Amino acid sequence: MAGRREPPLMRTGLGSGQPPSRGSRIAAAVAVGVTLGCVCAFLYPDGLISRSTDSALHWRRRADSVTCETSEEVTNLQSQLASLERKNADFRKQINELSVKLQMAGQGKNQALYSAGPFGTVKALRTNPTVMPDESTNPRLAKILQQVAVKKEIIVAVANSNVKQTLEMWFTNIKRVGITNYLVVALDDSIENFCKSKDVPVYRRDPDEGIDSIGKTGGNHAVSALKFRILREFLQLGYSVLLSDIDIMFFQNPFDHLYRDSDIESMSDGHDNMTAYGFNDVFDEPSMGWARYAHTMRIWVFNSGFFFIRPTIPSIELLDRVAGRLSREPKSWDQAVFNEELFFPSHPGYVGLHASKRTMDIYLFMNSKVLFKTVRKSAQLRKLKPVIVHLNYHPDKEARMKAVIEFYVHGKQNALDHFPDGSE
Repeated sequence: MAGRREPPLMRTGLGSGQPPSRGSRIAAAVAVGVTLGCVCAFLYPDGLISRSTDSALHWRRRADSVTCETSEEVTNLQSQLASLERKNADFRKQINELSVKLQMAGQGKNQALYSAGPFGTVKALRTNPTVMPDESTNPRLAKILQQVAVKKEIIVAVANSNVKQTLEMWFTNIKRVGITNYLVVALDDSIENFCKSKDVPVYRRDPDEGIDSIGKTGGNHAVSALKFRILREFLQLGYSVLLSDIDIMFFQNPFDHLYRDSDIESMSDGHDNMTAYGFNDVFDEPSMGWARYAHTMRIWVFNSGFFFIRPTIPSIELLDRVAGRLSREPKSWDQAVFNEELFFPSHPGYVGLHASKRTMDIYLFMNSKVLFKTVRKSAQLRKLKPVIVHLNYHPDKEARMKAVIEFYVHGKQNALDHFPDGSE
């Protein structure tokens, strides 16, 4: 009769009275090892083998050297710091260049990331991002702008000795309004000294053979053409500039009346709503019969003597384009080139400028044609107080400027009456 078999668990292992299996012995050994390791880690957190005396002294000497440097070590550290600062400046410049390249390379690349909203709600981007400021462009000008500019914005005028009297009227009027963030870019020593004597913020550019020769002897148009090259440094430093000719009278702070939603905000040479803001002009050619009427879009040009320009890539490209053309075409009028580059669309053989633009209110930023042809003859419009009046349409500038001040500042109602609409 066969005997009763024991279950396998009872035949082997600890409960059977027989030696444990090989796997059980390994598991027990691992458990003991882990336990001993934990105990050692708790009792000797720094390890079982202590650092040698020499090693300890070495660490103490390093700690002591932090608080007690020798003059040689200080000099070495200063040299290393200067080297790091130079490298840091180089890195900032490279980052700026890369950011510009990325911005340009990324234009038009991300349309797939956007989806159109419901009908009538879609609004395209109008305000381009500003560039990263690069003070290495002109450290001396950067220091001046830090002291004079307000909220990274500044009025800039360019002048030489040929216009000293008009310039004095310009900055005297600015001071009367209470505007502090303005700067005269002096093109010769005489204007620099004159501004300093009148406590007027002034910046004398570093010597530049080409610009200096024009700046010292050039007439109004020659000097006006220089401003596009000069303004580039202001934009590279990250500042928005309100460029002003000196035949302009200020009656309010212009920075309170800017939109800042475009690369360029400019006053217009237009004299009414149609000419300033645009209209559909129909061209009639009877010989074409049925197709005799051709519709054209018209707008009078932006005035290159008063515009607000933000530090963006399209703005800097505009300055480069205009300055480049004027250097190649010395007989060209800077205002004509300014508008051609700003408005001409891309076409075969030409890539247009992709810059956003805004026309300023013609009754706040008033040209002298609007004033003498329209405003002074209207009882309602005479009550308006403009931000500025630009005497751009009339050659007898100083006489009319004085009359404009009498009219708007001193309230002399007949101060403008004896002038003709146009020039004599």
